[in-house]
Amino acid sequence: MKASDLREKAVAELEQELVALRKEQFNLRMQMGSGQGVRPHLFNEARKNIARVKTVIAEKQQASKAS
Repeated sequence: MKASDLREKAVAELEQELVALRKEQFNLRMQMGSGQGVRPHLFNEARKNIARVKTVIAEKQQASKAS
């Protein structure tokens, strides 16, 4: 997931993406807790994607306040 792709989306779409990423992160934690084989790099990837989405949402909100 690239930040440039996220910047093209509307805030509502970004919020939906954020919810989906948090669900994915939760599911990864549950798989790890239940002893299923989970690839550890997916935790970092999910966390960084969440941060990217939150950053773009904040940028869009700042831009709307400045206008």
